[in-house]
Amino acid sequence: MSAVEAAVEPRSRMPIFLQRGRIGGFLSVVLAGQLTYVSFEAFKGSLLLPLTEALGIGVDQFGILMGWIGIAMFFYVPGGWVNNRFTIRSILVAWCSWRLATFLILFLVPSLSFNVMVWIAISWAIWDAIGWPAVVNGVAFMAQGDQGKGRGLAMGLLETLRRGLEFLMNLVVVGVLFVYPEHSVAVMRGFGVGYALLLIPLIFAILRFVPKNAIAHDEKSGSTNVAALKGLVHVLLQPRLWLAGLAGLALYWTYVNLIYSSAPYVKLVYNASDAAAGAFGIFNTGFIGIVAGLVSGLIADYVFKSSTMMMGVALTLTAVGAGMVYLLPHDPSMMWPAMILLMIMAAGIFMGKAVILAPIAELHLPEEINGSAMAVGSFLVYASIFWGNPMTAGIVERHKDNAYVGYQQIFLITLAVAVVGALCAFTLLAINRRIEAKTAHAAASTAPVE
Repeated sequence: MSAVEAAVEPRSRMPIFLQRGRIGGFLSVVLAGQLTYVSFEAFKGSLLLPLTEALGIGVDQFGILMGWIGIAMFFYVPGGWVNNRFTIRSILVAWCSWRLATFLILFLVPSLSFNVMVWIAISWAIWDAIGWPAVVNGVAFMAQGDQGKGRGLAMGLLETLRRGLEFLMNLVVVGVLFVYPEHSVAVMRGFGVGYALLLIPLIFAILRFVPKNAIAHDEKSGSTNVAALKGLVHVLLQPRLWLAGLAGLALYWTYVNLIYSSAPYVKLVYNASDAAAGAFGIFNTGFIGIVAGLVSGLIADYVFKSSTMMMGVALTLTAVGAGMVYLLPHDPSMMWPAMILLMIMAAGIFMGKAVILAPIAELHLPEEINGSAMAVGSFLVYASIFWGNPMTAGIVERHKDNAYVGYQQIFLITLAVAVVGALCAFTLLAINRRIEAKTAHAAASTAPVE
């Protein structure tokens, strides 16, 4: 029994990570996965323009900074070694501390050079490649026990709580800006600093509530560095991990397409007003995401009893939604049917996104290398950022004069990607069940006969 399993004895039917003794650690890990982004990346949706004004940069420069943050993709695999080498708790504390220090520099140093901002963004990319896998691994770690039950719900709650917290915290800033529009720079700087300072109590909470997990260790050499590297290589050679990663990659690619197929779609194809398109975009990519996370986790654990099955079903639902939108004729009367089908597509995407890395936890890899599995999985899952955004944005841009034709291409791509992803998920599910059946049969055959 591991340290975290020994910390809590199940006392109720409540999922183990929500029981007394673990809930503090679970919430601390979840908050680390959101508060580290809250003073910059989390502002990019509804507060992009006031944020750039407060930092004294243009939207184009903000895009450059986000591009540098995106190089985190290149560091996920070496980040897997770090996650094998150090505990979840130590990684999260270091990550939060660095984000806190750089947030304060960003918002408190007057006339900060853009070159300095670039170096800060690069440092964030490196730390994100280490810290985010630690968050996902931490959620799986706090949810372990009960024969693996609860991990799907834990991953779903990670997505729901992060989205809900971001929505509420941004809503507060928007409300203050509405009251004091003439002081937007001061308001954004104030909230940038204030939200960053929330990392201080979070660091103490992590130290207090998150137990130490096992790390890699080589019995022969006694070197944790060598053991961490061996663990990373072992993870890279797992075919099932690649299937899980490819299913997640497909899901995230469809998510990227959804962002361009919500508010922009109803505006460019059906000439909806900015207000109507914006309202639909907030609902389709915001509210549905909050609800779908919780629903997905519950279904994964208590109906399908498998996050891999949930991923396959979610991708199938996404394919159905995208395919049906693709079949709609270009007619103004089709706007409402299109919006309904886009909501179905969004429901599938966000239900899959809620458990996007949970299938990796279902591989039941040793605790000491699970962090590297999450890191490699993150590399695969989020790789579509590199081509998904420029490809979809390019299609929209090239078909400005006939947006319907461009979106037909986007929905067809989404359909094909979702189908391939669903096939990967269902193939992985079949392999997992065959392995579980063999293991159960072997255990039964070796059990002592009374």
